[in-house]
Amino acid sequence: MMRTRPLKVALLGCGVVGSEVARIMTTHADDLAARVGAPVELAGVAVRRPDKVREGIDPALITTDATALVKRGDLDIVVEVIGGIEPARTLITTAFEHGASVVSANKALLAQDGAALHAAAEEHGKDLYYEAAVAGAIPLIRPLRESLAGDKVNRVLGIVNGTTNFILDKMDSTGAGYQEALDEATALGYAEADPTADVEGFDAAAKAAILAGIAFHTRVRLDDVHREGMTEVTAADFASAREMGCTIKLLAICERAEDGASVTARVHPAMIPLSHPLASVRGAYNAVFVESDASGQLMFYGPGAGGSPTASAVLGDLVAVGRNRLGSTTGPGESAYAALPVSPMGEVVTRYHISLDVADKPGVLAQVATVFAEHGVSIDTVRQQGKDGEASLVVVTHRASDAALGGTVEALRKLDTVRGVASIMRVEGE
Repeated sequence: MMRTRPLKVALLGCGVVGSEVARIMTTHADDLAARVGAPVELAGVAVRRPDKVREGIDPALITTDATALVKRGDLDIVVEVIGGIEPARTLITTAFEHGASVVSANKALLAQDGAALHAAAEEHGKDLYYEAAVAGAIPLIRPLRESLAGDKVNRVLGIVNGTTNFILDKMDSTGAGYQEALDEATALGYAEADPTADVEGFDAAAKAAILAGIAFHTRVRLDDVHREGMTEVTAADFASAREMGCTIKLLAICERAEDGASVTARVHPAMIPLSHPLASVRGAYNAVFVESDASGQLMFYGPGAGGSPTASAVLGDLVAVGRNRLGSTTGPGESAYAALPVSPMGEVVTRYHISLDVADKPGVLAQVATVFAEHGVSIDTVRQQGKDGEASLVVVTHRASDAALGGTVEALRKLDTVRGVASIMRVEGE
């Protein structure tokens, strides 16, 4: 039987995502009630600009005092979609202290202080759900921490930022330069006025920290994630990738070491074979490829951002948390029992594509090959083109550690015959 007393929900933030959450709660009220087992009532909305017209929301629910709202004591669920570290962190912990469970889309906060937030939720016997923090509408957090709880996840490889995927896809498909592709992404609303968080990999790194923590039952913070942006990717890099039968994506990669004794988490541009499922992810879409012992290879694909997709994930969590409230229980919390160390980037082993500007004269290739050999980096293929005393040398390696590759590149830069290191790109997904 459906309970007649409604579950009271407070909404912190009413921007692109928050307004969609409020709209769906109103337009799908009967369906949500049937799925939860009780009516779901919007009890208050905290905003910074109270005078802004918000269609479909009762003005009486609007407040600028978010602290007073979460302290009411009669709330069942607080939905936090304001983002950032503060005041979100304090508001979430205050909500727990005053009896509410929390649904959040705040990837930056969870990547930085997820352990403390989980501890606060457990202390007060409340839920902390955050499906919307990674990959928008794509169900990913719950499958990793529930559906695959009986499996051993070894690798999570994904495109988790739609802005960067749109830019790189445009560069690949049209031959556009980085700035041209970014300008188009901005004009279409895919990129913010300040795209730094996206194009420099900060957004993806926060998501990688969350995914690694859940996948490997280990606390992984944002500071543990190696991060490189994609602003230096050029049309020449795409041309080289095509010659190898590859394309370029900004990837979030979370891996167990082969001996299982440690994990790594990193974000950077990489070449992946056109045969890999992630290579076909176009436009602003996201996709995450999961490799595990029992399940094998799984791929999750869909819209990774935007008001409606992200609100869909928020509402899915709201239904789950609402059911838990009615059943006087909580869902799964933090699982960090494995406590595996996070290895530095230097220990990561992969293949590399290195493009060098060199003098076009005899003996250069031998000098370059010697440097690679001295640093224990085995060469797979070499391609050389030369004209008028200048030449480009493209070297693709076998698998080697990042530290070994770094030492190799440093030594190459000291050669008189090497005019410059034009590009270094990791090769993944093989």
